[in-house]
Amino acid sequence: MSTPTLDQYQTQVSELLLRHRSLMDVMSKFGQSGASVNRALSKAVTDCGCIELHARKQQYSNDLNLENAKITLESHLYGDLCENCRDVVKSELGRNLFYMAAMCNLLDIKLDEVVADEYNRCSTLGLFNMT
Repeated sequence: MSTPTLDQYQTQVSELLLRHRSLMDVMSKFGQSGASVNRALSKAVTDCGCIELHARKQQYSNDLNLENAKITLESHLYGDLCENCRDVVKSELGRNLFYMAAMCNLLDIKLDEVVADEYNRCSTLGLFNMT
């Protein structure tokens, strides 16, 4: 089975979305699904413990070049998601993507164009992308 394209996925979402056709409904479901992603990650830390966060102030230095900065700056993440937590996080990310695609459908925006535009912006701006 081949991997579906973003266009195929977006078409499928348009066929499945019946209950939340209002832009306001989709916006609120998109926000709610984003919060669910955050909650799933929090539970991986606090309930399961498969990942840990050790956050502290990042140590920036004007003397660091780009490569050294990449090595020096931390994600604050330790460990790996267990299989169960990975499945939950992937599911929540999928639901978030569903509502993003639904929002694109309502606004007549192609999801693959959003990805392509963002890719090109990242490629062009590089380090200055500020994401």
